[in-house]
Amino acid sequence: MAIEIKAKDVMELRNLTGAGVMDCKKALAECEGDTQKAIDYLREKGIAKAAKKAGRIAAEGVVDSYIHAGGTVGVLLEVNCESDFVARGPQFKELVHDIALHIAASNPLYVKETDVPAEVLQKEKDILRAQALEEGKPEKIIDKMVEGRIKTFYQDNCLLCQKFVKNPDQTVGELITSAIAVIGEKIDVRRFVRYEMGEGLEKKNEDLAAEVEKQINAQKN
Repeated sequence: MAIEIKAKDVMELRNLTGAGVMDCKKALAECEGDTQKAIDYLREKGIAKAAKKAGRIAAEGVVDSYIHAGGTVGVLLEVNCESDFVARGPQFKELVHDIALHIAASNPLYVKETDVPAEVLQKEKDILRAQALEEGKPEKIIDKMVEGRIKTFYQDNCLLCQKFVKNPDQTVGELITSAIAVIGEKIDVRRFVRYEMGEGLEKKNEDLAAEVEKQINAQKN
């Protein structure tokens, strides 16, 4: 089934590569909508007019913090960019703070898929395989089912794969890609740490994401 290519994705790719609109649309179609693969596709075809910004070195940036109301959750986050000028700019600072807020609400365990330790990934695959067998699924389709469910694991646990808490129509990775297109520099989330009051102790379960959403709505009003 053909994947729908959205205009905003085409424009993001165009901004990142300098390639023409139709070339960008074709690249996304060939790469099933994956922007990173589309960038590589354009470069391989010699269509991209400039090297992908991911090839640059991002050695500047900021360390930001977010403390949830009442001091129940705190986040420290390092995001890198290429220049001190951008690091001091309001757009970059707002982006970093939004990501810190998202981490507080969504509690990711890793930055990206490749950060998941091999043993953790294998254990998850073993569990998913056992679940599929328990469901009585045919052996021949289990591997595909496991790979599909692993994507859900990434979406739940990897920051860049999670739906952005302030706009669930895009992932945090897509949010950063959009910021790169506007700011014009490579932006990397390097590391983060999230602290939760009483973490590891038996306590009442609270819907932190809902609380953060209330704060966001209150700010809008």
